[in-house]
Amino acid sequence: MLSLFLLGGRACIPNGPYQNGAVDLVIEGAGRPTARVYRALRAAVVDGRLPPGHRLPPTRALAADLGVSRGSVATAYERLVAEGFLAAKVGSGTFVATVAAPRGRRPAGPADPLRPRTGWPVRPEPVSGDAPAPRYDFRAGVPDAALFPFDTWRRLVAAESRLRANSPGTYAGPAGHPALRAAIARYLGYGRSVRATAEDVVVTNGTQHALDLIARVLLCPGDVVAVEQPGYPPARRLFEAHGGRVAGVRVDEQGIVVDELPDAARLVHTTPSHQFPLGRPMSPARRRELLDWAGSRPVAIVEDDYDSEFRFSARPLEPLVSLDTAGRVLYAGTFSKSMLPAIRTGFVLAPPTLRDALAAARQLSDGYGPPAPQAALARFIEDGELARHVRRASREYARRHARIAAALTRMPRLEVLPSAAGLHLTALLRDGSSAPVVAAAATAGLAVEDLTAYATSQAGFVFGFGAIDPTLIDEGLSIFARLL
Repeated sequence: MLSLFLLGGRACIPNGPYQNGAVDLVIEGAGRPTARVYRALRAAVVDGRLPPGHRLPPTRALAADLGVSRGSVATAYERLVAEGFLAAKVGSGTFVATVAAPRGRRPAGPADPLRPRTGWPVRPEPVSGDAPAPRYDFRAGVPDAALFPFDTWRRLVAAESRLRANSPGTYAGPAGHPALRAAIARYLGYGRSVRATAEDVVVTNGTQHALDLIARVLLCPGDVVAVEQPGYPPARRLFEAHGGRVAGVRVDEQGIVVDELPDAARLVHTTPSHQFPLGRPMSPARRRELLDWAGSRPVAIVEDDYDSEFRFSARPLEPLVSLDTAGRVLYAGTFSKSMLPAIRTGFVLAPPTLRDALAAARQLSDGYGPPAPQAALARFIEDGELARHVRRASREYARRHARIAAALTRMPRLEVLPSAAGLHLTALLRDGSSAPVVAAAATAGLAVEDLTAYATSQAGFVFGFGAIDPTLIDEGLSIFARLL
């Protein structure tokens, strides 16, 4: 017989000329009768209980037996025919399609399960939002959300959403909203002395997305990529995932050591404004040396200017992209630090020969970004709100930077590295291992990062000061001092 269970009630159809043995179809879950009949029949075809060529009951007979309308059964049949699971033959009836080969039951332990390709990360890295924030939160790279003007931002986003609510349902350009591209170019002009036009800007979902587009456009499997060591781990992992052969290059007091760059390098990733994680800026002499080295080679330099807006002393050094005369530098930036990570917006400035390719790479990967938030960000920049927010936040971050640096300087086992920008500072450990201290701190509710996590054997600690409650800084550092 063909048995179907519907909402706990059983309906049986006697064995007939269309029936080849007993088949139980379990119709379960919420939804309209049509959907449940469809799911039950499809499951029976997929797992082989209804084999190819099997004739199904007439819609009228099945509907009467189930106590549902004939239209519900007919609609389920029609959908399965359209999807290729059933075949309707005029004058003969409805049959399981011969191409709907049964898959059989899934084995308990497949002998050859699907795996990601070699070199691809097997799982995402933990992020700051995965767990509740620790009481003493000195994690690096996290800005203080309490400093952000949410009311202004909500008003701008709401206004842009209303303006575009009735716009045609067309796709946007992959390089980004035109007003945002123009606003970024102007902002870089007065904020970083970078000469750029709207045509130079490709808008991205943050710096990591910019690096991904650059890697897609420039790297072939096996190409050599030079990264700073210690350096930014997500960049290293991304280049490796694209098949690049990543070479760590030593960083000294002046920045990445140019003499140790591999001759075969196709791409160099560097953080000259505020080296991550050590915090030192690249010296003017080292900047000229790096550009001279790249000028005679087919190599790209990715200048990652990740949090240079927050400066506490000294005038910022001129970016590499402003000194570049050979068209070798791609300048990447983000609003994740100057505003919030949730904004998910960054950009890349590229030489004219790469602009269209980068826009095409974005179009292939995710099409384009959301127009309304991008338009809101353009207004946020043009109205001067970003500049005002950066000034206010810089004053607060400068106070936290000074308090933390002063406290760490009083700890004899630490050497505090000079830094004049960003959202973190680094202290080297003169003796011993930093890992046990970091582990003990976590047990005490204090989050601080181990310098050795950044591909270096030098023991030390990285202290972020964007996420920490200012009223808890002194208490947290006292706990750290006792643990140290």
